[in-house]
Amino acid sequence: MAHKEYIITSSRSNYVSNQTSLLNSLTYIDQQMDTITSTTVYKPSFHDHPLFPSARFVNTYCGGCHEKETIYGGYYCNELKCPYWFFHKKCAEAPLEINHPSHPQHPLQLTSKAQDGLCNLCESYNFPPFYSCSTCLFKVDLICGMKLLPSAIEHPLCHDHPLAFFKSRKDIPCEACSEDIWGPSYLCYECNLNFHHDCVYLSGEVNHPCHSKHPIKLNATKNLIDDAQKICFSCKKQQKKVIYHCSICNFSICLVCTRNPPPLVIEKTKTHIHPLTLFSKKMPFTCDVCGEDGKGGPYVCSQCAFLSHGECIDLPHIININRHDHCISFTPHLGARYSECGICRKSLSQYHGAYYCSVCPKYAAHFRCAVRDGVWDLVDLEGIPNHDTEYIAPFKVVDDDLIIHFSHIEHPLKLYIYYILYDKWLQCEACLHPIGFESIYGCQECGFVLHEKCANLPMKKRIIFQPLQCSLEVVYITVESCMQCGELFDGFKYRVQGTWKIDVHCGSLSEPFVYDGHSHPLYFYERSEYSNCNVCENFIKGYILHCDACNFDLCCYCASLPLKIWHMNDDHPITLYHGVKESIKSWCDICESELDKCKWFYTCSDCQVTFHTRCVLGDFSRLKPEKLIVYLWKAFEVVRNNNNTRPLCSQCHTRCKVSIVLRAYDEDNGYICSRYCLSSYMG
Repeated sequence: MAHKEYIITSSRSNYVSNQTSLLNSLTYIDQQMDTITSTTVYKPSFHDHPLFPSARFVNTYCGGCHEKETIYGGYYCNELKCPYWFFHKKCAEAPLEINHPSHPQHPLQLTSKAQDGLCNLCESYNFPPFYSCSTCLFKVDLICGMKLLPSAIEHPLCHDHPLAFFKSRKDIPCEACSEDIWGPSYLCYECNLNFHHDCVYLSGEVNHPCHSKHPIKLNATKNLIDDAQKICFSCKKQQKKVIYHCSICNFSICLVCTRNPPPLVIEKTKTHIHPLTLFSKKMPFTCDVCGEDGKGGPYVCSQCAFLSHGECIDLPHIININRHDHCISFTPHLGARYSECGICRKSLSQYHGAYYCSVCPKYAAHFRCAVRDGVWDLVDLEGIPNHDTEYIAPFKVVDDDLIIHFSHIEHPLKLYIYYILYDKWLQCEACLHPIGFESIYGCQECGFVLHEKCANLPMKKRIIFQPLQCSLEVVYITVESCMQCGELFDGFKYRVQGTWKIDVHCGSLSEPFVYDGHSHPLYFYERSEYSNCNVCENFIKGYILHCDACNFDLCCYCASLPLKIWHMNDDHPITLYHGVKESIKSWCDICESELDKCKWFYTCSDCQVTFHTRCVLGDFSRLKPEKLIVYLWKAFEVVRNNNNTRPLCSQCHTRCKVSIVLRAYDEDNGYICSRYCLSSYMG
């Protein structure tokens, strides 16, 4: 079918020359590669690290244009902790300098320097990289810089009347695709209709490389018959408004994949030794890489009868994940010795690909589980020497039972095996839980004490809640909330670059989590909606420990409660009970309110008194008494509540019942008994 020609008009006299220059500089960007063959490392000027070509199909945000869509045959950054992972090929290879029709006075240079301000065309915030003029303040983002946005289009493909350019339109539906417009657009004055700047070039009928038998026509999905295909052949996304469709073959493809079609042939991949060709027809198949069924068009090797999903091509070979201490490697055939995925705990197929650990003989994981968001750190370790995590000891052994710990280099610490210490106020400097019934390291000169297990906390650790490796550090003055359980904490913390940090209680949790109060192991699940902890009944969003067998949920705070401690309200040690079936009413000896023994509680077997867990520990039990701390912008003193008269809370105006409270540093009576009262005080 002969497509309409479009003519671009402009009031600027030098528009044609500028347009020609821009077209010349972007020619190679707009050429669609039907075959992916490149293996060249690329170093763009706007990115700090080299980029590597990849045949992977990845649905993610591009580090160049910051648009989220399925990227075929792009580039990836293999640098740990780099915030920009994947790039469109055209974005990674963007020209260093362009002459843009919207700014004919001067050329525009590609820059990665962060600058405040909006794109002069779409009026959205300029995230690097973008094009800017070194002479004046004009700048455009990467998308607007690489697109021709003429001031008027006399004969557009998508409409029968001329269209005029508008810098920014918001929350207005596009007449072509029915999606809302946010940014630059085109308007038909005669019809008062708006179009995305990409949609003005949409034709009602196109020839697509994935369906060469017939032209495909643009249709509103609501106008298609019920059994017509409304899922894109390429990206597999359901299309709710418009789609290109062949009514003869029932073939459909979305607008994005029409503009950016998948490659027909992939010459070199890590997945298979031969080139892979796209089978351009939907068919049921079983992927030879992941073992899962597929319904789209697979990539095939006719020589080997090999079939693969597009997203299973070019998987990383060696990776680190936060669910295992060693790196894991991909194998195309797992073998019979592995039975269960170490992440989702579902069965593994010996006939298909998976990741396995060469150190642990029974650990393996589905590839989709291993490389999903929040599990993998996005680095392929293949070819990187010494890629195993280096162990850094937290202390130096100086003599029998004597160490110098990194947190206390002034004096050596001596090991006391299963030492029972009758001091209700002595706390471990790392976790801030009371000392009393475990082996400890103690300083004979200054009273510095660590649980033995806390002294052995690794300096580098992979934690389930964070794909990047965490570092062990000491909290000094400024205290914050744990990013996982929300508790204010002092002592030691695990931190990743930036502001992500958790206390060592949450940082020490691992799976399977086993404890005496539950008959089955618990595993971490990440919930997008709130769940109730079965112990404290708090609503938890995000990670929670869950029992698959009996649908039991446990939050991280309750999972780290001490089993046996000293407390100021009793002369004997008190023990954590995980609920008992008893109909007799009980009362908390601290708050004097009713206590449900079906829930977890503390009790003294000698005195037969019971306590709520929160009453025993309070909201500030992970802070060091007699220490000046800073929370947000305010200074507080951490105070022991051990006087004959309990202080009055300045916010709730009741007597402070818990063992440790806060006092505002510049106020004589500014006592605060709980996090709720602290929030009230901070305003």
